[in-house]
Amino acid sequence: MVLTYSEPNRTQPLAAKCSVFFLYLFSNAKLARLVIKQRPAEDEFPDLTEHCNHMAKVLTLDMYKRLRQHCTPNGFTIDNVIQTGVDNPGHPFIMTVGCVAGDEETYEVFKDLLDPIIQDRHGGYKPTDKHKTDLNPSNLKGGDDLDSNYVLSSRVRTGRSIRGFCLPPHCSRGERRAVEKLSVEALGILSGDLKGKYYALKNMTDAEQQQLIDDHFLFDKPVSPLLLASGMARDWPDARGIWHNDTKTFLVWVNEEDHLRVISMQKGGNMKEVFTRFCTGLTKIEDLFKNKGHSFMWNEHLGYVLTCPSNLGTGLRAGVHVKLPNLSKYRQFEEILKRLRLQKRGTGGVDTAAVGGTFDISNADRLGFSEVELVQMVVDGVKLMIEMEKRLEKGQSIDDLMPAQK
Repeated sequence: MVLTYSEPNRTQPLAAKCSVFFLYLFSNAKLARLVIKQRPAEDEFPDLTEHCNHMAKVLTLDMYKRLRQHCTPNGFTIDNVIQTGVDNPGHPFIMTVGCVAGDEETYEVFKDLLDPIIQDRHGGYKPTDKHKTDLNPSNLKGGDDLDSNYVLSSRVRTGRSIRGFCLPPHCSRGERRAVEKLSVEALGILSGDLKGKYYALKNMTDAEQQQLIDDHFLFDKPVSPLLLASGMARDWPDARGIWHNDTKTFLVWVNEEDHLRVISMQKGGNMKEVFTRFCTGLTKIEDLFKNKGHSFMWNEHLGYVLTCPSNLGTGLRAGVHVKLPNLSKYRQFEEILKRLRLQKRGTGGVDTAAVGGTFDISNADRLGFSEVELVQMVVDGVKLMIEMEKRLEKGQSIDDLMPAQK
């Protein structure tokens, strides 16, 4: 079977890159053993009857038959796309995405599967919709006065993918090392309050590792089955690392789930300051990469392209650790979050429980809203919830503070 690739929007289709590769394998007896033989689609189609993820809701046998005939220019197939969703059935109350991208072209080649998933995951975002970007912090209203008696820390993070390289689920060792080298060179040029240092995971001393753990900076080898099944933990910790500025308020992870994870953070409730640093640093990093001949993956429809479809668009999560011991027990707490388009996590990250009524509250959306709009939702929503918490502390009603659906 010869896999093919076509992209009608390009004057020079890349079909040959994939199809010729496989034809070459067939024509060379020494390499023919490297070809993966495929059984009929009915034999290969995964059993998704017990699965609860977006992929399983969309993928049909007929769709699988069509899509298994194609691959991206880098050889990423439909089975690569869906593997994490096949291996992890999910839970009826926790709807995961169930697929990943292996390169920028994944979203075009397998759009028949991914467009419905994106529309379902991102609140009806249609294939014809266009994403908007706004990294101008002066457009944020307020955000510098969140009550520090309740807000313990503030953070804004996003991901970026470097055009021309495969994404972590599919990249080679050489590509991963090239991404690290390019990132270290670019980040090393940052100056002023963004000047910092890179720590390669494989070269860390025990003292450096412990300090990063104490600062809650260190990311370790993924243990989540969702990440492991996607293949992004291969060769760990080769070419992975953490960069941060001298004041430890601006942080970049290299080659974890995405090529780059950019984070601005600090103690207290000054989200305006955190977001300003985030926008300034991110813009400077993008300029440095462009000066080296590499742009970030972006298009008008999907915004910034990242590994997981759940992070398309802005890829942004703005959040605060906030104390809400009374409001979190209120009968309509979940409804309040939903109306404000916010989500809650434990302070230890996703899938962790809150401790002492302290939650990590962040925006629920990524795609279809600009960066400023998402941070504004967090600022306005957290401010309202703190007001509710103060009312409840005094035994007062909050019925008149119930928000309308945003």
